[in-house]
Amino acid sequence: MKLQPALICFAISFCLFAMACQDSSKDTSRKTQSNIVIAKLDDPGDVHSYANPEQVRVRHVDLDLEVLFDRKVLKGTSTLTLDRPPTGNHPLKLDTRDLKINKAESSNDGTNFTPTQFKLGEADKILGAPLVIQLPAQATKVRVEYETSPKASGVQWLEPAQTAGKSHPYVFTQSQAIHARSWIPLQDSPGVRVTYAARIRTPKELRAVMSAEQDPNAPRNGDYRFNMPQPIPPYLIALAAGDIAFKQLGTRAGVYTEPAMLEKAAREFEDTEKMIQATEKLYGPYRWGRYDILVLPPSFPIGGMENPRLTFATPTILAGDKSLVSLIAHELAHSWSGNLVTNATWRDFWLNEGFTTYLERRITEEIYGRPREEMEAVLAKQAVEKELAEFDDRDEILHIDLTGRDPDEGVTQVPYEKGALFLRSLEETFGRERFDQFLKGYFDHFAFQSITTADFVAYLKKNLLDANPQLAARVTVDDWIYKPGLPASAPQPKSDAFAIVEQQATGWLQDKTPATKLQTKNWSTQEWLHFLRFLPEQLSPRQMQELDRAFKLTKTGNAEIAHQWLLIAIRNKYEPAYPRLEEYLTSIGRQKLIKPLYEELVKTPEGRDRALQIYRKARAGYHPIAVTAVDKIVKWEF
Repeated sequence: MKLQPALICFAISFCLFAMACQDSSKDTSRKTQSNIVIAKLDDPGDVHSYANPEQVRVRHVDLDLEVLFDRKVLKGTSTLTLDRPPTGNHPLKLDTRDLKINKAESSNDGTNFTPTQFKLGEADKILGAPLVIQLPAQATKVRVEYETSPKASGVQWLEPAQTAGKSHPYVFTQSQAIHARSWIPLQDSPGVRVTYAARIRTPKELRAVMSAEQDPNAPRNGDYRFNMPQPIPPYLIALAAGDIAFKQLGTRAGVYTEPAMLEKAAREFEDTEKMIQATEKLYGPYRWGRYDILVLPPSFPIGGMENPRLTFATPTILAGDKSLVSLIAHELAHSWSGNLVTNATWRDFWLNEGFTTYLERRITEEIYGRPREEMEAVLAKQAVEKELAEFDDRDEILHIDLTGRDPDEGVTQVPYEKGALFLRSLEETFGRERFDQFLKGYFDHFAFQSITTADFVAYLKKNLLDANPQLAARVTVDDWIYKPGLPASAPQPKSDAFAIVEQQATGWLQDKTPATKLQTKNWSTQEWLHFLRFLPEQLSPRQMQELDRAFKLTKTGNAEIAHQWLLIAIRNKYEPAYPRLEEYLTSIGRQKLIKPLYEELVKTPEGRDRALQIYRKARAGYHPIAVTAVDKIVKWEF
């Protein structure tokens, strides 16, 4: 890819140090190892943005957009309020991707705008194209008139048939990591925090919602206003429009979704206010006013997105028994770690997700108890260990180098679970009470700021390690942050409930206990997942049939359990599950659930044929982010 010279000159500041190529406990049979040297980098700035905030910084964004379903575009203006140094007359450099720029204007007073010169540069396949706007000496605002592409990477347009109600179209955005530039020309870097306001116009029968202050009781008139007074990184600007209803959940919480799903979602999320209170008790006040949840159509490509004031969530967590609402705990936790204190660049992504995953577990423990939290921690550690056994060393590091790579490639279990285990190790070393006070102080100190890994390490050293040198000697900070794998001292979550599950599974595998006699009546989703993961990869046709007849696994409505069962069905060529497999892959678009199924299918020639057959039907209903990922898996060439 082509990078500006300013973005690559950081190489001269590398401070190299040799590192062990892997932990001795790692399974080396699945990947090739080499004696590599990994650079511990000084801060190079954001290599995923063309922007020049050190010269001209965007402070506020005003959007005025029409939602045009017939053309599948957003059309209107983005007015940017600028901070400029007293000396120097630098142009404004913005990030764009596939935007049609019609006009650029500047203003000295925010009222009178005059045309100004602009140039849209050559497009890079990862970064998009830079938009360079010339600024008169006194200009403090720039207004860009533009429209998006129907294929914008951060926008999905749904036909009525793809929604729950089947009567109205739907559109939603997904801006993380660098997809905001596909629907707004701005400085698309998490280090550039902005406030924003918006006027969104839609067909009158639809409602628009955004990650901002809004009136849930506003009339449906096709003209909606929004305001976000706190500075946020651009990837948290979010928009959705469709047949959307609202129900209050508590004094500060509510749920938006299509009318057909509203009551079910409200029941599932009824503990949201308790979650807010539990997190405030641990880590300080919730600083965003309201916390509402928007349950999207099933094509939403991720589990949840922590857009401030309005979490976007997948309907696949509506299990009916609250067993999957840890996802809501996770997105709520982002109100402290990620939204309040944000990674300054995408190589610092673990600062968002590792902290949030740790907080999620603490919230889950507060609301649902330690046994539930430990079951989820065990499952998560199994998942990250599986990935670490297959990854190259460079992808096992928390402070990952993503130069020349799409930041979406850094979205693995590593920043989430290795990061959370690092914080749990600090908790176990220094004690929960002391570590909670440290975290509360951390959120206060860096509130509404974007920080680097170096900023965190300096704060950790000053406020925890230096104050407790004997305990600090037991913490291998560099091993956690800059080296591949998990340190040998990594925490070991344990679940007594899982031990019982394993006993049951072993009895069945040894033909001592028929499936119908297994004591599964009160099993949680987590226990079922552990049971299915504990089974050997290869089962006989008789065993597959016995499990399916006893527990109706092929027909389960729980998306997570169905996912695990369908993986087993693919591996064992269990044909009775194939119709459900096709229905599953053509009805949801959550990457966590669909990608592993396609990856398992393409391992055999007949499986690849089936994957392509299904994907031809499913592809049009997937979000662009999911399409990009699955295209690579199935080698889509049509």
